[in-house]
Amino acid sequence: MKKSIKVAKNSGFCFGVRRAIEIAEKTVKPNKKIFSLGPLIHNPQEVKRLENIGIKKIENTKSLKNKVLILRTHGIPHGLKEKLKIQNLVIVDATCPFVKRAQDIVEKLAKAKKKILIVGEKKHPEIKALVSYGGSHCYVVEQSSDLKNLDLSGDICVVSQTTQSPQNFKNFVSIIKKINPQAAIYNTICKATIDRQTAAKELSKKVDVMVVVGGKNSGNTKRLAQICSKFTKTYYVETALEIKPQWFKKTKNIGISAGASTPDWIIKEVRKKIEENVNKQGAGNG
Repeated sequence: MKKSIKVAKNSGFCFGVRRAIEIAEKTVKPNKKIFSLGPLIHNPQEVKRLENIGIKKIENTKSLKNKVLILRTHGIPHGLKEKLKIQNLVIVDATCPFVKRAQDIVEKLAKAKKKILIVGEKKHPEIKALVSYGGSHCYVVEQSSDLKNLDLSGDICVVSQTTQSPQNFKNFVSIIKKINPQAAIYNTICKATIDRQTAAKELSKKVDVMVVVGGKNSGNTKRLAQICSKFTKTYYVETALEIKPQWFKKTKNIGISAGASTPDWIIKEVRKKIEENVNKQGAGNG
C-alpha cells in the first residue's frame, strides 16, 4: 500500500520567531558573551543550537553587568527593561511585534481604568508580561470556571494571548457578552496562529494519523495537537527520536504539522524518520 506523507501549510517558524532568531544570530560576535533572558523561543533544540553558537539562556540578571542581553519573543514584564539598562546591559529586544501590540493595548486600557480580562495560560511568560502592563485592572481567565467569581459588569475589555485558539477565545467572548453585552473585545490572536491551526485542522481531516512537532513547553504547538486529536489519531513529538514505526501500520495517509517555534531542520528530520519507517514496512511515499 502506497502511503502519502503531507506537511501542513504554514508549519514551523512564524514571522515573530524567525525575526527573533535572525536578530539573535546577527548579535553573535567572536569571543563575545551573549545572553537571553529565558529561552528565546519555546523550542529546547533550537535554544540549544543558539547556545552552541554563543547565546546562553539565563533566568536571573542580577549579577550580569556590561553584557549583551536579548529579550525573548514572549516579552518581559513592564518596567524591567529600564531596570536592566541601569546594569549597563546592551539590550537587544526580540519581542514579537504581535506580542508588543497586545502589551500596548493592555497598557492603554489600564491607563483608562478599564477592567481587563486576558484569555490565556496563567503561567505562560507572555501572559505574565501582559498582566504587568494591566496591573490591578487585569484578570487572567484560562478556563470558563475562572469567570464565576469575577464581576463582569461595567467597562469590561477582553484581550487574548497571541497564540490562543480562536475557538476558545470565541467561547469566552460568547459567555462574557451574555452577561455584559457592552464588553469591548480586542482580538489579539496573531494571524500566524490562526493560519497554522486552520491548516493543521484541515489536514487532520484527510489523514489517518497526524504527527505534531514542537517543544513540549510550546503553548501554540500544544494547541495544534489538541485540535488535530479531535479529527484523527495524533502524536505530539519534539524530535524525530520519538517517532515509533507502529504508529504508521495500517495507515495510508500521514500528516505532519509543526508549531510556530519549530525550526525547519527538525520538521525535515521528522519527515525523514517517518519516511524511513514507512519504507521499512515495504511501502512508498506520496
